[in-house]
Amino acid sequence: MKTWKNIAALGAAAALALTMSACGARNADTATSSEGATSGAMTGKVSIGIAMPQKTSQNWVEAEEIFKTSCAEASVDCQIQFANGGVAEQQNQISAMIENGVKVLVIGAIDGSQLGTQLAAAKAAGIKVIAYDRLLTNTTDLDYYIAYDNFGVGQLQGKALLDGLEAKGGNKPWNIEVFAGSPDDSNSLKFFNGAMDVLQPKVDDGTLVIKSGQSDFTQVATQGWLPKNAQDRMAALLTSTYQGDAVPAGVLSPNDTLGRAIITAIEQAGKSIPVVTGQDSEDESVTWVVQGRQYSTIFKDTRPLVKDAVSLAVALAQGNDNPKIEGATLDQTQYESKKGNPVKSFLLTPKIVTAENAADVYKNDEIRLKLVEKAQK
Repeated sequence: MKTWKNIAALGAAAALALTMSACGARNADTATSSEGATSGAMTGKVSIGIAMPQKTSQNWVEAEEIFKTSCAEASVDCQIQFANGGVAEQQNQISAMIENGVKVLVIGAIDGSQLGTQLAAAKAAGIKVIAYDRLLTNTTDLDYYIAYDNFGVGQLQGKALLDGLEAKGGNKPWNIEVFAGSPDDSNSLKFFNGAMDVLQPKVDDGTLVIKSGQSDFTQVATQGWLPKNAQDRMAALLTSTYQGDAVPAGVLSPNDTLGRAIITAIEQAGKSIPVVTGQDSEDESVTWVVQGRQYSTIFKDTRPLVKDAVSLAVALAQGNDNPKIEGATLDQTQYESKKGNPVKSFLLTPKIVTAENAADVYKNDEIRLKLVEKAQK
């Protein structure tokens, strides 16, 4: 297979502010020190270090409070930190957690390839390491990976784009453009490859045309997942490739934040909105999907992912080297932290969301269901 793989007008800072405000009661004050981040009963028996990246999207904001609650329910000591200052800050945070004597590290990496020194130190100290949501690479010092099926997410995005184009109709071939996530995020290529696994056969048979010719991952990646970068690229594509009233029939967007930025660029150009995909079920995009402004999103419920990550960490801390996670599929071949080093991976199943099925998909998510009901009025 070939390696395919809001707001933005105000820049990344405004998008982040909007994201955090949208979370409401889901979010608590950010933990900035191991003392401030400690949750759960202070038993001293099980201590888990949870190192998270920047809060660039709503799912990371939501994860913090869920981690705190899950750790408290499991009666374990959790040190939770976000590295909003970048890779170096995350490296220092992980080193401090190792020094503090945690039994297990749960790491949502900013750049999964830049933590080799810290992971080697963890292994030397007998600390188990779990990659959370984003795979850790360039290392063999990794015990487990837990995430939603990222290749499957991409496949769902590709399917959604095709379904949306079919529903909208119009003359074939359909012109499309494709966007990918940040190249320093190991998930980005998985999402993109999954989507192109579905879309490439339609490009090959002439059903789809990537009119700009920009189809390689390196051409379409969005550095830092920054909405401004996606908005600027979409605006440039409209100028270079879609003059006058022309607009692509569809746009593959890897997540909701970038999807809204792409839509914003098209609206600011005074053009009709095409079929645009997304991911993460961010509050604003849930509303946009139900209203028909954004065609689709992907629901990767953060609650079971975090709870399963804590359960896995507790099991490893207690010496269980063959844990089982209910509701997740164990994959031992798909993900490699280094060539020839497959990682045991617990994968949860994502769900595609459109206006037609949103109420059903979110029926057990009170906040998102209320957004759906409000948008339907």
